[in-house]
Amino acid sequence: MPYDTSLPAPALRLLGTFRYEAPGGAVAVEAPGQRLLAFLALHRSVSRGVLAGTLWPDSGEGHAHGSLRTTLWRLRRGGRHVVDVRGEMLSLREEVTVDVHAFRRTALRVVGSDGDPGNDPGLGLLFAGDLLPGWDEEWAFLERERLRQLRLHALEALSARLIRCGRHALALDAALTCVGIEPLRESAHRAVVAVHLAEHNAVEAVRQYGAFRRLVRAELGVEPSARFRAMLPPGSAAGR
Repeated sequence: MPYDTSLPAPALRLLGTFRYEAPGGAVAVEAPGQRLLAFLALHRSVSRGVLAGTLWPDSGEGHAHGSLRTTLWRLRRGGRHVVDVRGEMLSLREEVTVDVHAFRRTALRVVGSDGDPGNDPGLGLLFAGDLLPGWDEEWAFLERERLRQLRLHALEALSARLIRCGRHALALDAALTCVGIEPLRESAHRAVVAVHLAEHNAVEAVRQYGAFRRLVRAELGVEPSARFRAMLPPGSAAGR
C-alpha cells in the first residue's frame, strides 16, 4: 500500500517511552508489536529468523515464527502499515521517522563540529529520556547504554561550544543535564565548573568541585583527578 505523501509522516518515538504516532495521532500498539517495531528501528533490515529468535528467545523455532506472523498480522489489522516485508527480510517502511535516528545525527554533529550550534532543532533530542527505559531485553539494554554514552559526550561537547559562544546559561543547562544522567561522571562535573569559571563565578566552581569530591570519596573511595583540581583558582580550599 503506497503512503499518501500529503499526510504527515508516521513517527516512532523510542526516547523516554515507546510511542507510535500516525497522521491522525498516537496509536496504541500491543507489547509484541512494540518490540518488533523498536527492534526494526534500531537494526534497519532484519531477517525473519533473527527477529523470531531475538524477540521470542524462550520459544521453539516454529512457535517463535508463528508469534512473528501473528504480530505482523495484528499490526496490519490495526491499520499500522509500517513494516516492509520483502521475502525473508523485514524493515520499517522508509517514510517512518524515528527519533533515535535523528538523535544520532544530532549527537554526532555536535561532537564532530565546532562553533556556535545556533538554533539546531535537533538539540532538544539530547535532553530527551533514555532509550526505552524499563525494557530489560539484552538488545535494548546494549543499545540504551550505547546511546547513553553518545548523549553524555554530546552534552559535554555542546556545553563547551556554548561557552565559547558566550551562551553560558544554555551551557550550564547542558552540563547539569549531564551530571543528572551520571552523577559520578567527573567530566560532567568539569563541564559545570568550566561554565562557572567562564562567568567568573569562582565560588560556585569551588562549591561544585567540593560536592563532587565528597560524592566520589563516599561512593568510590577515590579523589578527583589532578586535571580537575588544576581547574580551580590557586589556593582554593576545595583544591587542597
